[in-house]
Amino acid sequence: MSDLAELRDRIASLAAGHRRPRQVGGMKVFSTTRTTFPLGSVAEPTVSLVAQGAKRSVLGDRAFDYAAGQFLVITVDLPLTSHVSAASEASPFVGCSLRLEPPTIAELLLESRLPSRESRAGPAISVSDAEQDLIDAVVRLLRLASSPDDARVLGPAVKREIHWRLLTGPQGGLVRQVGLADSRIAIVARAIAWIKGHYDEVIRIEDLAAEVGLSVSSLNRHFRTATSMSPVQYQKQIRLQQARIRLLANPRDVAGAGHAVGYTSASQFTREYRRMFGAPPGLDAAQLLDSHLVVE
Repeated sequence: MSDLAELRDRIASLAAGHRRPRQVGGMKVFSTTRTTFPLGSVAEPTVSLVAQGAKRSVLGDRAFDYAAGQFLVITVDLPLTSHVSAASEASPFVGCSLRLEPPTIAELLLESRLPSRESRAGPAISVSDAEQDLIDAVVRLLRLASSPDDARVLGPAVKREIHWRLLTGPQGGLVRQVGLADSRIAIVARAIAWIKGHYDEVIRIEDLAAEVGLSVSSLNRHFRTATSMSPVQYQKQIRLQQARIRLLANPRDVAGAGHAVGYTSASQFTREYRRMFGAPPGLDAAQLLDSHLVVE
């Protein structure tokens, strides 16, 4: 059995009977026989690997498609709209993900002689073909799921190897920036953390720039390069996604959802919500609840 086939079978077995992604040994595993409805969320720094089927993640106006044998890497918190784009009874979608650990990346960079140069200019998200060594390490981590003792003792070393394979793989230049405190990605990550803590407030770009130690022009340039949007646009995405989550719990409380995420004008909230999600708030939430086809 090839490593990709074993990866598919192990994920399918671990995810069986779970409608949502399941946490197993530090990884999330997921399988579905149906495509899913596009749903927004703030994705953490993560590597996601597809063993069968396909998925699409959208950042702003850019779509990132990844299928069997490919991985998506995200290096800062990004507001993405994602869905499973290829799945069927005969060929279910099967995939897994692992959160990136900045301390592990920093430690590996210190121990190795890898150059600490900046990655090429571009967003903090990318798709690549998974090399055999990366797939093999993920398979070995999933094998440990059947033995809690093995997973506790051996799991950290295998996760460390996965990080090493990412650092030395096709997206190594992007991933290594996660472990460098003064890198473009790390600075943008600090700005994002500040925005997430104040997303329901009026944000002054001057205050945000001072918080991360950059000029306003430098902050805007680095932020737009990493996220494909300005800090204010990023805040708006976070607000609207948080409002959507609230509306899934109470589709009729449109005014309350808008107010809770910082909107003082109900008409502005409805207008911007419809522009982003394609339907007014109440209708969009009802459609999501009726579909039952959502996935993180």
